[in-house]
Amino acid sequence: MDKPPLALDPNFSGASEDFPAVLRRKGLLQIAPEPTAAAGHHPFVPTESTTILALKFAGGVLVAGDRRATAGNTVVYDRADKVLEIDRHSIMAIAGVPATAWEMARVLEHSFQYFRRTQLQEMSVDGKVRALSKLLRDNFGFVMQGVGVVVPIFATYDGNSKPEARLYFYDAMGAQFEVTDYAATGSGSPAVRGILYYENNWGGKKLQQLNEDEAIAIALRALDTAAEADTSTGGVDRSGKIFPLIKIVSRDGINTLPEEKIAAVFRQNVA
Repeated sequence: MDKPPLALDPNFSGASEDFPAVLRRKGLLQIAPEPTAAAGHHPFVPTESTTILALKFAGGVLVAGDRRATAGNTVVYDRADKVLEIDRHSIMAIAGVPATAWEMARVLEHSFQYFRRTQLQEMSVDGKVRALSKLLRDNFGFVMQGVGVVVPIFATYDGNSKPEARLYFYDAMGAQFEVTDYAATGSGSPAVRGILYYENNWGGKKLQQLNEDEAIAIALRALDTAAEADTSTGGVDRSGKIFPLIKIVSRDGINTLPEEKIAAVFRQNVA
C-alpha cells in the first residue's frame, strides 16, 4: 500500500518544512561521510592558500598575495604563487584549494587564447568575468564535499570604449561582485579589509590617488598585519626574506614586481 500524503502522515508535524528537512525526516537524505585517508583513517585535510587582496591606485590595479599554503595547522609550502596571469591584461588571485584554482586558471587561459585566435579580438570583460563564474559554479559539487573551495579575485584592464581598470571578487558559488576601490578574500581578509577601509577613508590619500610605492606599502602593511592574527597568512617572512607576490595590471599590461623592489619599499615604509 502506498504511503499517505504528508498531510495525512501521522509523523507530519504540521509546521512548514523545506524540502531537505522532509527528506531527512523520511530518512531519504544521507550525509556523505567525511573523506578519509587510506592509511590510518585520518581525516583528509586539503591544502589551502590564503590571503589575497587587490586595490585600485593611480597606476591601475595592484594584486597581492602572501606565499603560505597550509593544510589544517601545518605549513605545507611558503612560496606558493597565488597571483596568476591569465592573459595580457587579466589577473586571477586565488584563495582556497590551489589544485582546483590552478586548474581553473589553466582553463581560463586556454579559453581566452582560443577566443582571441578564432575571433581575432580580445574577449570582452563581461565574457571573462562570466567564464570564471561558470567554472566556480561547475565546481560547487566539490565545494559541498569540502574538498575544492576556491574564492578568487579577478582584476583586468578594459581597453574598449571607456578604458578603465576593473576589479571583481567572487563567492564559492560563482556570484561575482564588481568593486570600485579594493577587495580581499581568504582567512586573513577581515584584517586586510579593515586596513584598506581605514586607508581609503581616513588615510592621507584615497587609494585611487596613491602612486606605486604607496600602494605597495599599504598592501605589505595589510598582509603583515593579517599574519599577526591569522596563522594561515604568511605576511612578510623577515628571516627567510620571503615577500608577498605582487602584480600590477594597467593599460600597458601586467608587471610583476621584483622582490628587490618589494624589499626596498618594505624597508623604507613598513619595517
